[in-house]
Amino acid sequence: MTAVPAPSHQALHIRKAAVLGAGVMGAQIAAHLANAGVETVLFDLPADSAPKSTIALKAIAQMAKLSPAPLAHKALTQAITPANYDEDLEQLAEIDLVIEAIAERMDWKRALYHKIAPHLSKTALIASNTSGLSINTLAEALPEELRHRFCGVHFFNPPRYLHLVELIPAKSTDRNVIDGLEAFLVTIMGKGVIMARDTPNFIGNRIGVFSILATMYHTAQFKLGFDAVDALTGPAIGRPKSATYRTADVVGLDTLAHVIKTMGDTLSNDPWHSYFKTPAVLQHLIDGGALGQKTGAGFYKKVGKDILVLNPSSRDYIPSQKALKDEVVSILANKNPVEKFAKLYASHDPQAQFIWALFRDLFHYAAYHLAAIADTAREVDLAVRWGYGWKLGPFETWQAAGWKQIAQWINQDIKAGKAMSDVPLPAWVTDGRTGVHDKSGSYSAMDATSKPRSTHPVYARQLFPAPLLGETFNTGNTLWENDGIRLWALGTDGVGIISFKTKMQTINDQVLDGIQHAIAIAEKQLRALVIWQHGELFSAGADLKGALGLLKEGRFDAFEAMVTNFQCTSMRIKHALVPVVCAVRGLVLGGGCEFQMHSARTVAALESYIGLVEAGVGLLPAGGGLHELAVRAAHSRPDDPFEALKKSFETIAMAKVSPSAIEAKAMGLLRNSDVVVLNPYELLFVAQKVALSLADSGYRPPLYQRAIPVAGEIGTATFRVQLANLQAGYFASPHDVDIATRIADTLCGGAVSRNGTVDEAWLLELERKHFVALAKTEKTQARIAHTLATGKPLRN
Repeated sequence: MTAVPAPSHQALHIRKAAVLGAGVMGAQIAAHLANAGVETVLFDLPADSAPKSTIALKAIAQMAKLSPAPLAHKALTQAITPANYDEDLEQLAEIDLVIEAIAERMDWKRALYHKIAPHLSKTALIASNTSGLSINTLAEALPEELRHRFCGVHFFNPPRYLHLVELIPAKSTDRNVIDGLEAFLVTIMGKGVIMARDTPNFIGNRIGVFSILATMYHTAQFKLGFDAVDALTGPAIGRPKSATYRTADVVGLDTLAHVIKTMGDTLSNDPWHSYFKTPAVLQHLIDGGALGQKTGAGFYKKVGKDILVLNPSSRDYIPSQKALKDEVVSILANKNPVEKFAKLYASHDPQAQFIWALFRDLFHYAAYHLAAIADTAREVDLAVRWGYGWKLGPFETWQAAGWKQIAQWINQDIKAGKAMSDVPLPAWVTDGRTGVHDKSGSYSAMDATSKPRSTHPVYARQLFPAPLLGETFNTGNTLWENDGIRLWALGTDGVGIISFKTKMQTINDQVLDGIQHAIAIAEKQLRALVIWQHGELFSAGADLKGALGLLKEGRFDAFEAMVTNFQCTSMRIKHALVPVVCAVRGLVLGGGCEFQMHSARTVAALESYIGLVEAGVGLLPAGGGLHELAVRAAHSRPDDPFEALKKSFETIAMAKVSPSAIEAKAMGLLRNSDVVVLNPYELLFVAQKVALSLADSGYRPPLYQRAIPVAGEIGTATFRVQLANLQAGYFASPHDVDIATRIADTLCGGAVSRNGTVDEAWLLELERKHFVALAKTEKTQARIAHTLATGKPLRN
């Protein structure tokens, strides 16, 4: 394991924060502070009538209703205190971090700073969440003795889900303040911090909004429909499903126009300045009150169940076409970026020409401004990826597509008058290089050299940071592997790492056998094990395709042997003589969930979506999951395990998935002792530390349970009454009831009297019996086949 250097600056401890402004952005920043365990005071203007903090109160109440949810658990609203500027400014004396998030008006922000300054503590940090106003100009509104503690901290909306935060020092900001705040934002808030310069719109919006403006400009130039452009600028080119115009509707067309105006007002010397004005079609919608999703109409409008799209010519709404040319679909499907861009450049189809023009002008703009807006190309690429959800940043895309050839084509288009600006590419672009990212680092146009990643101590916690094209990281030493898993290690700390090799980290016989063998190796050679996956998901669960194949062939003995092996693997994890820690993020479903339930400890990224979802495919959890829940119920309520099982039964029977790791604790899928980390890139580091701490404390596995009190037949009968009511009301099909009844029977311990006792083998056998019985039914096999074919559950 990589040693963590001692911090070179004083640690920054934030016990309590304040957010000024309870609008959409301010309220959601407060929510994410609460997610991070920071007590927060949310301020806004006083209401005309009591209570004076009504604006903040309403904002807090609204957060519990929003989707996607800004809060990781609704109960976290209790960590946010409503306040107003008339009555509550004295509370600022106890605040460690103040984040101002009011409207983008320089005069309003400066006036607020004058108002709060006398009430701030002598150590409080002050930051503005401005999306593009000058940080240095804002700093001038503060008393001189406070300016060294002021900077810009620009979250992207929604703050919980978008990884990017731009950190912008003013000239007067103390370096220790920036270093401390960076560590806090990275580890405690879980963010990807990009250091930005005090230039208009900083980095993310400078590049991202230009790309939107270029898209709108070329939409008109090539006479394309808005729905066609969204089909072209979404996943087809590695960007979010909401693409361009749907994103604009979600953000708010008035908000987009305001950002564009800011660019026009502050970037008068930009060679692309003539494009920094609200496009005519956008202004038309705003003038008509069509501001996007919040008003029910924008570029799109929902009428009943139909989604209509604005016709660029007639300005009325028509059914969406989404028609892409076959040639363009074929080009975009090409996995080789060099070939893809060559075909886009050579094509005469307007849709292909549109995509080439869009990338050409994006590359041109990013290269021209690199020296002014960012230290290196790394900051630009990561800012756009993290803030806008692109798979690759502009420089990565250019490099992957063949740097020299693309540069030549851009120059040709500039000379031919096809580009949006006639300014030449910077000289460094054509100095013989093949890109801007390599093993030595990323290119700095300002300093004309490649620079490595930040040496800030907080990044020693990221053993595998977000990779850039051309970067490589230490992949460790392989200790053993088969077709299912790889057992490997980083360094010599005695912690082995198990990673799956299957698609979507599904679990098959090779994974099961591999885990058991890896544990046997660990018990002889290692101090601890961590199960961790590269990428953004832990496991999609069992290999349903392989399981269905066995069922269709009538190989029920082999099928039951697979289930038995699954249970053996979970129990091997639970009873290993070395601690086995599961480090999970993203999807943690089915068998993946059962593995972490049986681990010595789970370390979960906040954005972990955990669930025993087998009921959705007509089955029940049979990798030990129901057995483990029954054991936990007995431990928590030995006098009446049924009470502890009520929530578990509902969760499993309805195949619920936790919307966060914090919610998973409330659902009983994680233990209170399990660890939640907000930065997914720190997951492996923390899991290794947890595993070693367990080993150092003299870890012993839990003892085998031979007398587990269960709810018995009375418990099952009680659940059956609930199911009968659901079926009578047509909320559940007969097959749903059969599945749920078998879940109840397993959780309650089967044919045993109430408060009778069973052992773990009994519970595991119940799981297997009910699982195999369901798998043999035609309806369950139909559900499995339908899910494999469509990705959606079947109700039959």
